[in-house]
Amino acid sequence: DLYLSSPGAPSRDVLLVSAIITVSLSVTVVLCGLCHWCQRKLGKRYKNSLETVGTPDSGRGRSEKKAIKLPAGGKAVNTAPVPGQTPHDESDRRTEAHSSVSDLVNSLTSEMLMLSPGSEEDEAHEGCSRENLGRIQFSVGYNFQESTLTVKIMKAQELPAKDFSGTSDPFVKIYLLPDKKHKLETKVKRKNLNPHWNETFLFEGFPYEKVVQRILYLQVLDYDRFSRNDPIGEVSIPLNKVDLTQMQTFWKDLKPCSDGSGSRGELLLSLCYNPSANSIIVNIIKARNLKAMDIGGTSDPYVKVWLMYKDKRVEKKKTVTMKRNLNPIFNESFAFDIPTEKLRETTIIITVMDKDKLSRNDVIGKIYLSWKSGPGEVKHWKDMIARPRQPVAQWHQLKA
Repeated sequence: DLYLSSPGAPSRDVLLVSAIITVSLSVTVVLCGLCHWCQRKLGKRYKNSLETVGTPDSGRGRSEKKAIKLPAGGKAVNTAPVPGQTPHDESDRRTEAHSSVSDLVNSLTSEMLMLSPGSEEDEAHEGCSRENLGRIQFSVGYNFQESTLTVKIMKAQELPAKDFSGTSDPFVKIYLLPDKKHKLETKVKRKNLNPHWNETFLFEGFPYEKVVQRILYLQVLDYDRFSRNDPIGEVSIPLNKVDLTQMQTFWKDLKPCSDGSGSRGELLLSLCYNPSANSIIVNIIKARNLKAMDIGGTSDPYVKVWLMYKDKRVEKKKTVTMKRNLNPIFNESFAFDIPTEKLRETTIIITVMDKDKLSRNDVIGKIYLSWKSGPGEVKHWKDMIARPRQPVAQWHQLKA
């Protein structure tokens, strides 16, 4: 009050206004500072959220990276983006369209490579006669009073699968060599790799002096309704080395048949698998050293290609016939539609035939291509799967 009442001192109203202005300015400064701090903080959070959405380190970024990962051996297909759609979204669209097929092909390839019976050691010994063909049990004896040779075919064990269904339909032919005209046969045991026959066969009116000059020859075959029966293995035993005074029982390992695959020639063919088109292209290129089937010492070869699914014949195609040629060049390609999910149950049968006008065409040799065939065939099948869209060529020995 003394200050205010002194001469020249400011009035009360002036001081009040000054205080109000001072407080207002202080509040304004504080608020401005707070706003600037808030803007910086909020802006940083917003910026971080944008970066998180767009970077591979975020959850979405990792899922996108996994989704667009291509299988081994595959390649990305670049397409123009749809108007109004970002390239990133276009990649997502392509990924959804192809991911299921790619995953299926990849898993199927791995499964085939793991399940296929052809190991590296098998491939190294391809064509060797060390293959296990199973064994057969039989008995033989001679009745001197009735001049009769008795042969009993009992059973076989561990026979190889000759059919594409993974089994065989075995039966046995019995010869007394060198006589090939007169033979006896057992019944066919359907889908059985360990068949029991227990069948007895009699060769009556056979003097003992002639019996001991013969060779008992047993041939085990796989019955085929549609084509020539496939030999499985054989056993031969000279009867002069057997005590025929009583029935003798033998277990013998089957050996490759004397008309083995090497004498039938070879065929060069290529396989090309296209997973996106669900197709396999078989190119029959050429053959060499084919077996002569005609009297003139030559053959008239052509090639049949059968597509099999499980135990059904789906489609057949064939080449032209090459007249009087044991080393023909075909260079003919055939395309077969095979969905990826059916590859495991698919077999391609290649049959080289000899054309005959006057009688039934003769089979020169066969090749079974699948994931469960012989070592050489399995290797070709695996190479085809491992190298999609590329023709894979390989020579194959023709088998009976």
